[in-house]
Amino acid sequence: MNVLSLVHGEDARTELFGPVVAEAGHHLDEWSFAWPTPPPQPVETYDAIFVFGGSMHPDEDDRHTWLSDEVDWLRGLLARPVPTLGICLGSQLIARAAGGWIARLGQPEIGWYDVALTENAASDPVLSALPSRFEALQWHHYEHGLPDGAVALAQSPACLQGFRLGESVWGVQFHPEVTEPQLGLWIDEDIEGDEQARLLDETRAKIGAWNDLGRRLCRSFLAAAERLRAG
Repeated sequence: MNVLSLVHGEDARTELFGPVVAEAGHHLDEWSFAWPTPPPQPVETYDAIFVFGGSMHPDEDDRHTWLSDEVDWLRGLLARPVPTLGICLGSQLIARAAGGWIARLGQPEIGWYDVALTENAASDPVLSALPSRFEALQWHHYEHGLPDGAVALAQSPACLQGFRLGESVWGVQFHPEVTEPQLGLWIDEDIEGDEQARLLDETRAKIGAWNDLGRRLCRSFLAAAERLRAG
């Protein structure tokens, strides 16, 4: 398969998922609607799509004028459909494209938080790869509602954490793709003082097990995409 990663910044790219895609024998391209250059091939020709996170928020069209173009494109993607996995901002943008609401959280989720799968996740082709409860890396200021016709797959005390729309589109609010160096950059840039030291220590202790779950989730999505593309 040819896989496209839609990215939203130099420090929010494919990361852990890149080697997993390569190990599965697929080709990966990265591209952003914010870049002045065209994608390596027409975006309509890719077999599967990742939509990753970013420092911007899903309603900041005035600051990032390309956001509305990406949402319009995602709206068309949902109609085709193409196997797609949105992560954090990516999940929020997919929900927005599908007509769901987006809103700022009362308190951001930044750090390691508990997530529980719903009963529907046990039979889901992708999120069933995860345990029924797990501690996830979160880094988001916004939440979104469940789009019409979607199935809730994961939840935290703060907000919806995962969903499936139709048979080919998934969104997760947590970050299964993060690597320790990537997360270290986020912490250095955005967190200060004792909280920075605490979060770095937590990350060193937890990132190995978290990356194992991230690889499992990525492999599960790629396997589901292969089945969907094969008909």
